[in-house]
Amino acid sequence: MLALTVALGACSENKNTDSDVDTDRVSSGAIATDPADSKGPAKPVDGAAKGGTFTVIRQTKISHMDPQRVYSFVGLNTAPLYARFLTTWKDDGKGNVTLVGDLAETPGVNVNKDCKVWEFKIKDGVKFEDGSAITSKEVAYGIARSFDPDLAGGPTYIQEWLANDAAFDTKWDFKANKTSLPPGLTTPDAKTLRFEFAKAHCDLPFAASLPATAPLPPAKDTGVELDNKPFSSGPYKLVKNTVGVEMLFERNEHWDANTDPVRNAYPDKFVYKFGPNAEAQTNRLIADGAEDQATLGWNGVDSSLVAKVAGDAGLMARTLREPTPSAWRLSINTQRVPDLSVRQALNYAIDRPGMVKAAGGDLKVAALTTLMPPSTLGFKKYDAYPTDIEKAKSTLAGKTPELVLVIGDDSGAQELGTQVKNNLEKAGFKITIKVIPADSKLDETKKKDNPWDLYLDSWAADWPSGAALLPVLFDGRTIKAEGNSNTSFVNNDAINAEFDRVLALDPAAQAPEWAKLDERIMKELAPAVPLYADVMFVMQGSKVGGVYIDSIFGYPAFTRAFVKQ
Repeated sequence: MLALTVALGACSENKNTDSDVDTDRVSSGAIATDPADSKGPAKPVDGAAKGGTFTVIRQTKISHMDPQRVYSFVGLNTAPLYARFLTTWKDDGKGNVTLVGDLAETPGVNVNKDCKVWEFKIKDGVKFEDGSAITSKEVAYGIARSFDPDLAGGPTYIQEWLANDAAFDTKWDFKANKTSLPPGLTTPDAKTLRFEFAKAHCDLPFAASLPATAPLPPAKDTGVELDNKPFSSGPYKLVKNTVGVEMLFERNEHWDANTDPVRNAYPDKFVYKFGPNAEAQTNRLIADGAEDQATLGWNGVDSSLVAKVAGDAGLMARTLREPTPSAWRLSINTQRVPDLSVRQALNYAIDRPGMVKAAGGDLKVAALTTLMPPSTLGFKKYDAYPTDIEKAKSTLAGKTPELVLVIGDDSGAQELGTQVKNNLEKAGFKITIKVIPADSKLDETKKKDNPWDLYLDSWAADWPSGAALLPVLFDGRTIKAEGNSNTSFVNNDAINAEFDRVLALDPAAQAPEWAKLDERIMKELAPAVPLYADVMFVMQGSKVGGVYIDSIFGYPAFTRAFVKQ
C-alpha cells in the first residue's frame, strides 16, 4: 500500500455536546499497490443475504443520471449501482479508504514516474447490460463525451488536464470529432487506456474514481437523453424511470462479482421514490410500517424530529451518524458583489449557532469558520470573521446593500434561507429571497451570468486533500459560461499562482500549505461565508442492513446494502 496521508499532529477531538460523533476526524488511506486488492468479489457483509427490494425516498429527483454529468452527492452514491469507473474506493465508513481498480486492474501505472503519462489496463470479464464486453475504447469514449458542453454538470479535472486548459471544450470539439479522441487520450489496444498530460497530475488515480470515467458504447449514446436511461456497466440496470416520481433498478445479469472489489449487490431491486420531504420521510421511518421496513430516508432526520429520535434508544439504533467532509457555505457572487468590505460584512453578520440550530442542531451539523472541513489533510482551525453584528455594521460604513439570495424549493433550504435573511438584515443588508426548483438550482448557480448575489452551496472534496477543494472552488482561470464549480466567480492572479505553486509540491508537503492558503483566501478575498459541516444523521427501516456513510462524500452508500430476510 502507498499511504495517501502525511504524518499529522494529533487532532483534539471536537465531540459535540449532544453527540458522540468526532467532527474533527481526518480521513486517512492508501493507494492499493497489490493487484489482488482490485480483484473481486467484494468481502461478504456479516448477516447479509441476497434478495428483497431496497427503497430510497428523497424529496427531489436526482439532477443527473448520465455518469458523465453526475456530481450531486445523491448522484455520486447512486451511480455505483449502475456504472463502474476506472478506479474506486474501498471504504470502512470510518474515514479509512483504499483506492483500488474498478474497471481497471490496478489504480493506474505512472509510466515514467513523473505523473505525466498514465496507463490503466481494463479487466477481463467486465460487461455492459447487453452482455457486450467493456474495453478501453468505451471508457475512452465516455471520457471524450464529457467534453461536450451540452453534457455539462460533471467534474472537469480530466478534461482540463488533457486539454491543459480550463476551457477544455474550446480546445477539442466533441461534436466535430465523435470518431476520434481528445489529444492525450489513446487506446493502444482493447485493454489499455493511456493518458498523456503536458503537466504532472499525480492526482489522476483519484480523479478516475469519479463517474466521468464510466464507459459507454458510442451506439448507446443518446446525448442529453442519457440522463433518463443510462446504459449500465454496474450490477443493476435502470428498467423504469418515471422522471421525478420513481426509478426502478433490477439486476444486470451480465455483471460479474468476481471482477468487482467493492459491490456486493445483495438486493434484487433498488427503488427510488421522490416527493416526501424530510419530515414525512422521518415520520414514516419512525412508524416502520411494512412498506417502509426496507427503506432509507435520504434527506436525513428532520430537524423538527431530531429530539424525538435522539430520545428513543430504539429509534437511534436505526440511525446512521457520522461526521462528513461535506462543507456548507454561503457563496457570494463576486461579479455582482465586487466590494470586499461588503463581503467581509456578510461574514461578520452570520450567526453560526443560529445556522446550526436552523440546520437541525449539533446532532446534524458542526459549525465551520474555514473553507476546508476538518476531514481535510493538514486542516488548521481559524476564524477570520467572528460573528459580530456591530462589526458588520461598521464594516458596511453606512451602506445598505440590496442583495438577492436564491434557494431551492425544498423545506430545509427555506428554513436556512430565512435564517440567513434575518441575520443579514440585522446588520443593514436588504435581502430578497428567490425560490427556484431544487433539482435545477445546482446547474443554475453554476452559470456565469446567473442573476443572484448569494446562494447556499455545499462541497465535499473528491478526495481528502485541499487540492480537490480550494483550486476547484476558487481558481478564476476555470470560469466558463456554465458548469462552474467556482460559483463565487472569484479570480485573483496572486491566489491562482499559489494554487499552481502548491499543486507542484510533493503531495506530503501540500497539506500544511493548503491550510495557509485557506486562511489567506478568506482574509484577502472573502468569497464565501463558511457555515457548517454536515454530520450525517439518517434513519432507516428495521430491515435495512449494510448501509454506511461513505468517507469521501459523507452520504449513504449502497455498495454493501442488503434487506434483512
